Amino acid sequence: MTQDGLVSQLSLMFRALWSSPVRNRLLLLGGGIWAVIIATAYGQIRLNRWNQPFYDALSRRDFKDFVWQLAVFGIIAGILLALNVALRWLGETLKLKLREGLVKDLIGEWLQPRRAFRLANAGPMGVNPDQRMHEDARHLTELSSDLGIGLLQAAILLAAFINVLWNISQGFSLRFGAREWMIPGYMVWAAVLYAGSASLLSYWVGRSLVPRNAERYAREADLRYSLVRINEHIDSISLAGGEADEARRLSVDLDAVLVAMRKLVTGLTNLTWITAGYGWFTLVAPILVAAPIYFDNRITFGGLMMAAGAFTTVQSSLRWFVDNFSTIADWRATLLRVASFRQALLDTHELHGAANQIAIETGEPGKFVIDRLEIASPSGATMLEENHIELQGGERMLIVGETGTGKTLLFRALAGLWPWGAGRIRRPGEERLQYLPRVPYLPPGELRAVLAYPDATGDYQDEQYRRALERMQLQDLVPLLDQTKRWDQELSDEQRQRVVFARLVLQTPRWLLIDEALDLVDEPTLKHFRELLDDELKEAGMIHIGKQPADESIYHHVVHLVKDPDLHRLTRGHADDGKGSKRRKRRGKEPANVAG
Repeated sequence: MTQDGLVSQLSLMFRALWSSPVRNRLLLLGGGIWAVIIATAYGQIRLNRWNQPFYDALSRRDFKDFVWQLAVFGIIAGILLALNVALRWLGETLKLKLREGLVKDLIGEWLQPRRAFRLANAGPMGVNPDQRMHEDARHLTELSSDLGIGLLQAAILLAAFINVLWNISQGFSLRFGAREWMIPGYMVWAAVLYAGSASLLSYWVGRSLVPRNAERYAREADLRYSLVRINEHIDSISLAGGEADEARRLSVDLDAVLVAMRKLVTGLTNLTWITAGYGWFTLVAPILVAAPIYFDNRITFGGLMMAAGAFTTVQSSLRWFVDNFSTIADWRATLLRVASFRQALLDTHELHGAANQIAIETGEPGKFVIDRLEIASPSGATMLEENHIELQGGERMLIVGETGTGKTLLFRALAGLWPWGAGRIRRPGEERLQYLPRVPYLPPGELRAVLAYPDATGDYQDEQYRRALERMQLQDLVPLLDQTKRWDQELSDEQRQRVVFARLVLQTPRWLLIDEALDLVDEPTLKHFRELLDDELKEAGMIHIGKQPADESIYHHVVHLVKDPDLHRLTRGHADDGKGSKRRKRRGKEPANVAG
C-alpha cells in the first residue's frame, strides 16, 4: 500500500508519534511553543504601535520624546529577544523529540519478527531502509518542526495584525470623477490579493519540486548503498583488481544523482523568479498601499510607518506559502518516503499477495513435521521428493540439493521467514530451535554477549562461557570475554564459525536447522562439531541442508531437494498455481515417512 494522500501520510505519522513514549513531552513542547508565539505576537503588536510615536517624534524634531521612545524600544526588544531565544530552544528540542519518537517507532516496526526480512524481499520499498530511518527521518522531523512553527507564527501574526490593518484603512474611499467608492479595510484586501497571486504563481511554477526531491533522495540512497557495499567488500575487490569496475558502477550511481539534482536546480531556479520578484517588490509595496491614506491627510508620517509595518506583517503571513514553497516541496517528498516506508512495514504480509502460503504451525514437543511442502519463488517451486517427513528429537536429517534447487530458500521456509508456497510445517513447541545460516552472524559488543546472543549475558555463568570456548579450542579468547570489539572483523573465518558452535555448547538447543554451514568449515572444525553431536547435543534433532558429504554416518535420514520451474512461480502480484494437474500428478506418489 502506497501512501499518496497528504492527509493519509500525516495521519500515519501522527498515529506513530501518538503511540510513542515521547507523546507527553511533545504535547508539553507544543503548548510551550503556542504560549511563546502568542506572547511574541503581542510584543510585535506593541512594537508596531511604537512606530507611530517614534516617527512622529522624529518629524517634530522632539529630542526628549525621541529618547523616551528609544527606551521603550529597548524594553520591547529585550522582551522579544528573550522570547526568540525561548522559541529557538523549544523548536530545537521539538526536533530532537520528534526524531526520537519517529525513529524508535520505525525501528520497532522494522524489527518485528520476520518483518525486516520480508520487506527486504518485497521489491523497491525494501531497498535502503537505513536511509529512510536515518537520513529521511531526521530530515522530516527537522523540516516538520521548522515549517510547523513558521506556519503557527504566520497564522497568529495574521490574526493579530489583520485587525490593526483593517482599523487603519476602514474609512478609505476611492474617487473616480464625481463618484466615490467606499472600500472598508482596503489594505487587508490589497494584502490578500498580493499574497494570493504570489501563492498561486509559486504553486504553478514549483509543483514539480515534490517528485523531483523524492527522485533525488532515492538516487542519493542508491549512491550511499554502493559506497557502503564497496567498503564492506574492499578486500575482495582489491584482490580481484576490480577498482576500475567499481568506479564505473559508482560513476553510474553518481550520474543518476547529478541528473536528479539538475532537474531540481531547474525547478528551484524557475521558482526563484516568483519568490525573489515578489520579495523585491515587497520593499515598496507597503508604502504604496498606505500612501493614499497618508496623502489624504488621514494619518501622520508615524501612522504611515505603522500602517506599512502592519501591512508587511499581514502580507508576510499570507506569503508564508510562497516563501517556503521549496522547503514544503522538500518536506512533502521526505514525508512520502517515510510514510510509504512505515506503511510498507505494516503491510508486509500483503506485499507479494501470494494466493497460497505455507502453513507454519506449532506442534507437540520432540517432533518436526514437513508435509507436502512446495516453496514458491520467481524461478518456480522448490520441494522435497518426499511428501511427508516426521523427524523425532535426537534424529539428524540431511537434505541434499544440487546448485540452483533452492537450498537457502528451503532453509528460510523451514525457519518461517519465507511464507509463500503451499504445504505445512509443524515445528516442535516449547523447544529451542537454533538456526545456523551459511554466514555466521556475530553482533558487535562484548564477546560474552556474542556467545549468549540473543539471550541476556546474565543467563549464563562465567564458567559456562569459559567451557564453551574451550570446547571449541578457543581458549585464547577466554581472557577477552568482557572486551567490546567488532568480532566479525577481529576473528578469522574459522574462528567465527567456531564461536557459533561454542554458542551451541552454551545454549544447548533441542533442534538445529543448518544452511550449508557444515559444507563451508574446515575438517578440524567439522570434527569438533561431530563431537558435540555425540556429547552436548546428542539429544538435539538436526536438519542440515547442503551438499552430498563424503561421510553420511552422522545422519539418520537423507532426503533430496528438487526444483520444478513450472510450478508455483512467484510474481509481484500473486503465486501462480496454474499447474494444478502437474501438482496432482506429482503428489500422487505414496507419502514417504522418514521417521525412525
